[in-house]
Formats: sequence, structure tokens, C-alpha cells
Amino acid sequence: MSKFVEYLKTKSFRNNILAAIATVLVLLFIAFYSLRFYTKHGQGLNVPALKGLNFSQAVAKLEELGLRYEVDSVYIMDKPPGIVIDQDPDASTFVKDNRTIYLTINTGQAPNVKFPEVEFKSLREVQAIIAGFGLKMGDTTYRADVSRDVVLEARFGGQPIRAGEVLPKGSRIDFVLGDGRGNEEVDIPNLMGLTKDEALFSLKGSMLTLGAITYEGEVTDSAAAVIVKQEPTLTDSVFKVPIGTRINITLKQQ
Repeated sequence: MSKFVEYLKTKSFRNNILAAIATVLVLLFIAFYSLRFYTKHGQGLNVPALKGLNFSQAVAKLEELGLRYEVDSVYIMDKPPGIVIDQDPDASTFVKDNRTIYLTINTGQAPNVKFPEVEFKSLREVQAIIAGFGLKMGDTTYRADVSRDVVLEARFGGQPIRAGEVLPKGSRIDFVLGDGRGNEEVDIPNLMGLTKDEALFSLKGSMLTLGAITYEGEVTDSAAAVIVKQEPTLTDSVFKVPIGTRINITLKQQ
């Protein structure tokens, strides 16, 4: 033990210790600067602002800076197709060369949605429902009904649409609403001798609707044929009907 203690006091031991420390410091120095070189410490660039650019413009900017990119897509109905909606990392973020930038592009193809159940719901309630399905409010018209501002029918492209039918997201839906006057009565108009078009005009003015159309004898020109029967018929005992009542007619060639 005494020999070991004496050795620790020798110049040879001190030199070996100093050499070992120097070796460790050199290795650490080499490792530190090698890592800085490998990771290009302090070298990089700021991510450009890409939101709002079309896809080709965004790609040109990224390729010019030596950045890679990956693309995802979403559909936003009020945005033009093909533009950058989002980017990751955000603009002005400092990144290394060859970093991958993730772009979200607005696709031009609207996804399909199933039309929700809206009949006999209030207009205010339906507005919230269709907005949740990504659909838009179209025109509203009124039809005689005891309920006021309640949806009686939904239409897309002029045709009735039912719950569960598939249509593109962003479609505009028209609605037929009740006018709250379905329990009121109006006079039955006399349609005898009128053409179908004249009868339609008269019924609209009376807030009635055209029902079934039948023909008596051979009719070669329905536009010129006149009404020879109507149901209900105007009589002394029956002269009023509820608003919206369907009036059936029979046409005959003159």
C-alpha cells in the first residue's frame, strides 16, 4: 500500500493523469464539432408562407428552397379548389434543409352526404341541421297548412328529396313551408269553360291547388281543351273549402 501511495506522488503518475485528461478533452472536442457538422448546426431557413397559394405556387416555393412536401386534402365549400388551407410547420418557422413540409389542400371534389330528416320541423331548427351536414339554404316558398314556418317538403334541383338520399356537400336545398293559414276557408272558383292554364291562374289567386286531371273523349290539344267538370263543384250548399284544397278537373276538346 505504501508503494502505491509513493507512486501517486511520482512525476510519471502526474504525467499519465494529464495525458488522460487531455485525451478525453480532445475526444470530446472532436465529437462536439463532428456532431455540429453532421447536424448542420445553425444552418437552415425559414419556412415560407404558403396558405392561400395554389398548389403549384406552393410547390415551386418549396422546391426552390430545397424543402420536401407531403399533401393531404380537405373540402371547404366556400374556398376555391386547389389552394393551400394549412401548412405544418407554420410560416417563418426555422427548419433544417431538406425538411418535409406538410400541406393541406382544398379539394375540388365535394364529398357526398346523406340528407337529414327535416319534414315537420321548424325552419329555424332545419337551418341548424342542414348547416351541420354542410348544406346550404336555398329558396323558401309557402303552402297552405295550419303550421307556420314548418317544413312540409324539401327540394333539390327542383325535385323532392327525402331523408337518406345522397347529394354533394354544399348543395343548396329549397324548402316548402306551411303558411299557418290552413284552417281558413276560401270561395270555390268556377272553372267551367276555362283552359288548364287559366284554371291554374284562378286557383293560385284563390290559394287552392290543381288536383287530378282527366279527359273526356279524345283530346289532341290539351292546351286548347276546356274544363267541363270540376270537383268539388260550386253549389248553393258548398261554396267554401279550406285553403290549399286540391281541385280536380276534367278537360274536353272543343
